[in-house]
Amino acid sequence: MKPPFKAYDLRGRIPAEINVPFAYRFAQAAARSLDPKKIVVGHDMRRDSPALAEALTQGFLDSGVGVLPVGLCGTEEVYFHTADTGADAGLMVTASHNPEDYNGIKMVLKGATAATRDNAFAAIEAVVFSETDLPAVASYAARGRLEDMLDRSRYVERLLQQVAGKALKPMKIVCHAGNGCAGPVIDLLERHLPFEFIKIDHQPDASLPNGIPNPLLPEKRARAAQAVVDSGADLGIAWDGDFDRCFLYDHRGAFVEGYYLVGMIAETMLRERPGGTVVYDPRLTWNTIALVERAGGVAKPCPTGHAFFKARMRAEDAIYGGEMSAHHYFRDFSYCDSGMLAWLEVVAELSASGAQLAEVMEERIAAFPCSGEINFTVADAKASQQKVAEAYQRFNPHVDTLDGLGMEFDDWRFNLRASNTEPLLRLNVETRANPTLLARKVDKLKKLIASG
Repeated sequence: MKPPFKAYDLRGRIPAEINVPFAYRFAQAAARSLDPKKIVVGHDMRRDSPALAEALTQGFLDSGVGVLPVGLCGTEEVYFHTADTGADAGLMVTASHNPEDYNGIKMVLKGATAATRDNAFAAIEAVVFSETDLPAVASYAARGRLEDMLDRSRYVERLLQQVAGKALKPMKIVCHAGNGCAGPVIDLLERHLPFEFIKIDHQPDASLPNGIPNPLLPEKRARAAQAVVDSGADLGIAWDGDFDRCFLYDHRGAFVEGYYLVGMIAETMLRERPGGTVVYDPRLTWNTIALVERAGGVAKPCPTGHAFFKARMRAEDAIYGGEMSAHHYFRDFSYCDSGMLAWLEVVAELSASGAQLAEVMEERIAAFPCSGEINFTVADAKASQQKVAEAYQRFNPHVDTLDGLGMEFDDWRFNLRASNTEPLLRLNVETRANPTLLARKVDKLKKLIASG
């Protein structure tokens, strides 16, 4: 069974689609296709990840490519070290929030630029599945050099730069790492910050005793939410396994939709960089656009997905980009996403304003109530989108096809798109200060999509 190469990464089942021999050949194929000199390699906490990272490492070394190992880390650490060391590429073994029997490889190129099918994956895939023999280098002298494990101190310094010179107030913060990779980074930051961290499911654990860390699933939120309430914390933070996404809870334990955080972070970034460009995804937009324009910035849309965002960020020299799925991108982080910089920006803003997160969110939710993402399993995503489009076309909406089907009316709008990574159709709806209208439109769209 062939491992599935996606639009901007690779993910598949263990061991049928992704295994040690495949990882070794992938590295050989990448060495042949990209001709790199040095590669950064890291991995998450999954049971199979260390062996897959070791196979990648051996494949590169045997192909004459030097390897800079990171070991157990988050995806953003691979991004950081790739740019910081000047390496030709960085590879992260992770399946992020996919089920336990999955794993995958995320990749960036020199300067932490996004790897796509056009600039990397198509060529690698062609070599991987060819009958080309890829022998190891002929001599020991030609073999790549395995460097010492990369030191995390420069990465931690970069995180702390985000709040340098800002008067952070003491806070009590629940941290829910979900037995993923975020815990050790919080431990390193802790000594430098005036926060009391309440740590739950903190240590990386390959057995995943509490299941896959994916706070987008409502059933995964209860532990963090209850811990916030029980401890009287000011807020809570949760991450997925490779912590390239972060999720927040207010002091009442209420989950904060990532959509509203995009607008909040954009506004704070624009105060320090007036006139800057902010990139957002087309699923939910009105709140982000309103806050960016209020802060004197320029808001520009981009299709969902980290490769698209990184490319658009660079093209626009955007100061920040945010997806409602909790990916937050920063110009001063090589235009990459970081699940650590995002929450640091939020606590810095709360420290400066003296407001509670709930207060900030309540104002924005009232202005632009939204449905949150609603998922549907459908036989034919395009047919479902066409059916919905035909049902609403007579109302003369503004139609946007940048990413899926977007339809905008005077007082409400929706986006319906197929997932890039899962067999799902995703619906998002928002209105202008009208929760009653929101409920009515969501109900109608649900019935329309479910009717086939």
